[in-house]
Amino acid sequence: MALRTRFTELVGIEHPIVQGGMMWVGRAELAAAVSNAGGLGILTALTQPTPDDLRREIDRCRAMTDKPFGVNLTILPSVTPPPYAEYRKAIIDSGVTVVETAGHKPQEHVDDFKAHGIKVVHKCTAVRHALSAERMGVDAISIDGFECAGHPGEDDIPGLILIPAAADKVKIPMIASGGFGDGRGLAAALALGAEGINMGTRFCATVEAPIHQKIKDFLVANDERSTNLIFRKFHNTGRVAKNTISDKVVEISSRPEAVFEDIREYVGGAKGRVALETGDIDAGLVWAGQIQGLIHDIPTCEELVSRIVRDAEQIIRGRLSGLLS
Repeated sequence: MALRTRFTELVGIEHPIVQGGMMWVGRAELAAAVSNAGGLGILTALTQPTPDDLRREIDRCRAMTDKPFGVNLTILPSVTPPPYAEYRKAIIDSGVTVVETAGHKPQEHVDDFKAHGIKVVHKCTAVRHALSAERMGVDAISIDGFECAGHPGEDDIPGLILIPAAADKVKIPMIASGGFGDGRGLAAALALGAEGINMGTRFCATVEAPIHQKIKDFLVANDERSTNLIFRKFHNTGRVAKNTISDKVVEISSRPEAVFEDIREYVGGAKGRVALETGDIDAGLVWAGQIQGLIHDIPTCEELVSRIVRDAEQIIRGRLSGLLS
């Protein structure tokens, strides 16, 4: 039994499983491995220092797979923003067919991608944002529940509620993100009205993920309680793995007089990159979701995707159909 959905048909993939765009992790090695396994691998545009570096990374990924893959472009407010239009042009010029957008006011980028025939999947953390993106003209939604790594928004709605709430109102294909890592999750997402799943943390604990083995082992050893919510006080909530750095950030932020400058030195992205690349778990923030509690091994992407699809099929065909009398 093949798990064919509107999303697999939209982007031309075999299995309804997407690798989320992750800073410092979404490189060619991982994206190509996910795509070769039948899912949709995603390169992270801003991991590359310049638009030309992104062009080279796209070429490198294309040399590793002949299957569809996408690029994530996350737009965030900044005093000195990256040259988003130039990154967008690099994506378009390179012939990428799928883009995952996220963040602040992507209309300009969505319009340009759509004008060049690129499928746009927009990542949202609330139903109202998903409906806004649908009106904006995107092709699909990735709805991100409170369990996720990264930024879950400020509404604190878990996937069990958020996914069906979005499915009731969103007409375009929608995939579910946050708290997914096995076949049970895929079957549940489909039952709740999604057309597939997006996984970030789970793909970090794979052979091909371009991060240090000690970080992968750290994710396996952690449980579902091993995360901290940071930046809550500053209305930019983020979920990260518990380590001495995120514990310190939480402690400082809890002080009534605390301002962002008090934690700035601990939360820089460059320090997180050091942790991922050196295996020094306490060098910086390690972004990870509650799915850590369901990660028990470090398979190849092929093994992981095949297992998830097989287990989901067995649940749908076997256990669930067997409950019918």
